[in-house]
Amino acid sequence: MLIINAEIHTMDRKNTVIKNGYIGFAYGKILSLGAMSELNSITGEVIDAKGGIIYPGLIDAHTHLGMYGDSLTFEGDDCNEDTDPVTPQLRAIDAVNPMDGYFEEAASSGVTTVIAGPGSANPIAGQLAAVKTYGKRIDNMIIKAPAGIKFALGENPKSSYNDKEQMPVTRMATAALIREALFRARKYYKDRCNYENDKDNFDEPEFDLKNDSLLPLFRKEIPAHFHVHRSDDIFTAIRIAKEFDIDYVLVHATEAHLVCDELKEENMKGILSGPVLTDRSKPELRNQNAAAAGILSSNGIKTAIITDHPETPIKHLLLCAAVAVKEGMDREEAMRAVTKYPAEICGLSDKIGSLEKGKDADIVVFSSDPLDIMSRVMTVVINGKVVKNCFCDIV
Repeated sequence: MLIINAEIHTMDRKNTVIKNGYIGFAYGKILSLGAMSELNSITGEVIDAKGGIIYPGLIDAHTHLGMYGDSLTFEGDDCNEDTDPVTPQLRAIDAVNPMDGYFEEAASSGVTTVIAGPGSANPIAGQLAAVKTYGKRIDNMIIKAPAGIKFALGENPKSSYNDKEQMPVTRMATAALIREALFRARKYYKDRCNYENDKDNFDEPEFDLKNDSLLPLFRKEIPAHFHVHRSDDIFTAIRIAKEFDIDYVLVHATEAHLVCDELKEENMKGILSGPVLTDRSKPELRNQNAAAAGILSSNGIKTAIITDHPETPIKHLLLCAAVAVKEGMDREEAMRAVTKYPAEICGLSDKIGSLEKGKDADIVVFSSDPLDIMSRVMTVVINGKVVKNCFCDIV
């Protein structure tokens, strides 16, 4: 299949823009792209973009998509298992419902990939999953699972367990529970490595699902995603990550823009900034600032923009990016913050985040500048399948 006559923003390393170009794809992958003048012949099915603007499929790197049922309350809430504060063994893929109406809304809005996972009630909440937004069966939509382990600091764990009169009810206890779990998992990891390397002299450790679920962190296969808002919680997350030598991502990081000088020196994967289209619903959000993503970006900190769906409905991801630009963020940086950067931060850039030969054919055609509120999503392609097309019939 071909999409022709489009302005193509590849978001590749050179930030290549093809003013009047085409993109060809088959079997779920991008096969070719270039200027229309380089297209020798047109074969197969064709969509004429008629001057539309193409970007890679949008990526929302922090959501609870499919874990809070659309228009449902308790019966549709599968996001927080707040009966045990340490639950790394929980898997998002066992809770995400691809038939939830918000999946279709995400795809129709040009959001082709999300990171979905449990909420922040628990200090350690479970395993995140990177999934495409089109499909009927989650097993066929997965890009990477687990894609990370969700940790949470601050008010949410405190408030979840305060009414239960159960640890943690302080920030100290939250950090202590995380440390204890990581100490146990690291010991389990060392014991397992010793056994696998020398089975004659070491016994196999007794299997423990919680410990086993944390092993990808120590192998550096995935990062820890730390839910943080206040600056002191940000530095607690960094302190813990350094203690255990694990890769990490800061999620929300509401006060990060106030401590950029300190954060620039840290070796983090990046910051998932937002949401900002919300009220200040709790004390730790008092310094929420729509300019935060731009401030972080201008200080050289790799930043992605998120909705935290359903906190902000996922269809408003581009609106969040537009607000960031309105408040001072560079326009192209804002588009990278919903395409290229979330892919890089979440370890998915070998498959998605830019339009390059061999990568997944996740493509969005806009009627005009995607950050213009009047722009419309005309065509959406996910894994090479056209899931939305507002142009004339495919020829």
